[in-house]
Amino acid sequence: MLYATIGAVRIASGIRIPVACSMGTLAAKMSKYRKMWKPFEPKDWLMQYQERYIPLSKGQLVQHLIQDIHCDNSERRSFLSFVDQLELSLLQPYHSTLEALQLLYDPINPDRDAIFEVPLMDSEKLLKEKEVLDQLQPVLDQANFNVLSEDALAYALIVHHPQDGVQVYVNLDKYEYIRFWALGQRLGPLSTQMNTSPKSSFFSRSPRTPPERRYFKRVLVAARPRNGHMVLKCFKDIPLEGLEQLLPVVKVRTSRFDRTLLNTMLLVSGGIVFVNVGMVVLTDLKIGSSLLLFLFAGFMTFRAWKVFSQRRNVHSLELAHMLYYKSTSNNSELLGALTLRAQEEQAKEVILAHSFLKKLNLPREGNEAEDPKTVAQVKEQVEAWLKSKSGLEITFSAQRALHYMNNLSEKNKEMPLPNSSEKLT
Repeated sequence: MLYATIGAVRIASGIRIPVACSMGTLAAKMSKYRKMWKPFEPKDWLMQYQERYIPLSKGQLVQHLIQDIHCDNSERRSFLSFVDQLELSLLQPYHSTLEALQLLYDPINPDRDAIFEVPLMDSEKLLKEKEVLDQLQPVLDQANFNVLSEDALAYALIVHHPQDGVQVYVNLDKYEYIRFWALGQRLGPLSTQMNTSPKSSFFSRSPRTPPERRYFKRVLVAARPRNGHMVLKCFKDIPLEGLEQLLPVVKVRTSRFDRTLLNTMLLVSGGIVFVNVGMVVLTDLKIGSSLLLFLFAGFMTFRAWKVFSQRRNVHSLELAHMLYYKSTSNNSELLGALTLRAQEEQAKEVILAHSFLKKLNLPREGNEAEDPKTVAQVKEQVEAWLKSKSGLEITFSAQRALHYMNNLSEKNKEMPLPNSSEKLT
């Protein structure tokens, strides 16, 4: 089964297995970040997050490798035949993995259209959800997602970027657990506007050219509100400081800057109204000053409530638009998307390992193919090649790729797979 294979490689390669996020320890870390003066990234971020996602499609990868390594016609044919065999070898394991995940997830799937005869108790749902996440973790690891640590979550829940007009408050007491995974870390401008011609406003404070921000190409969230169900969603192009906006139970709030600005405007306009109108009322209508002040205070309170309510409604609409455009998949459909991504990432890793073993003239089968020196050489060469093609620092899982390639060679000896010319016959 694919679970056992990936799990064994994770342990052998030293990949950290995440632990469920405890609300108590997360709250403690949040209090630490709240006391810090303008933190700019989570603690030990460079050590915690190592990018393993290969930012090239399988087709692009094959074309680049043909140009750089498999230039000869015979080598090209042999390489393409290997790619075809690899694709066939991955189909059945990942299909079985997806079936097992969907079967496990079906009783707790909030989108199921079939009637489930026996309703589950809340405690039973929690156990099922834990089992689903445990079985999903090897798939996420093979898909090259990074689990975000409690430090990263605490930082994201406390720190707000000035470009984010919408801010939300998260009450941890309303959650059973919160987990985040991410891949494709980038540093660059990230537009938060949803329309094609964004209009600048005094309140948004968004410059014409957005500043550089740390964001992720994909973010996966698994969160469980109390007395609710597990929410499993994936989003695209999400900044690190905006993770809290992806949670299902949040409260939209007005930033300190906007509150100060609105209060100042209300006081100034109220003072002008009081001076110009209040004095006339006192003189002409003979109303006492205490009654006038009371009426004025009531009017200003109502006006402030109206202004802040309208502002929160605008922010709520902006948040809804962001979630609508940034969401890629959720719940049962997400399981299929993650399985396909894991399958493609594994194929790309094995293709790279196969090509660079040939380039370095190293053994491709047996224990020598997984020798620590071989692993180190392949890892160094592949990472340098990926950086030259993408301009990004990528950590290549060489041991995992070589382990699967070695297993594939042994299986092909026992039962050869058809090549590309035989697939359709």
